[in-house]
Amino acid sequence: MAEKKSFVLRIDNATYEALEKWAADEFRSVNGQLEWLIQRALKEAGRLPKKIKTTDPPAESP
Repeated sequence: MAEKKSFVLRIDNATYEALEKWAADEFRSVNGQLEWLIQRALKEAGRLPKKIKTTDPPAESP
């Protein structure tokens, strides 16, 4: 599993409550919802870094 970076996020109460409700509606934690939103935004903006697959077996040589 990839290492995760922790950071502090300050948002107003109304925004947090809306986010909390949305997360609950989709059976996610607030943290999980934020991760999902950020990933989606990065993908839509074409800024999602290409991930290196480490679980694929090495190619066999002929």
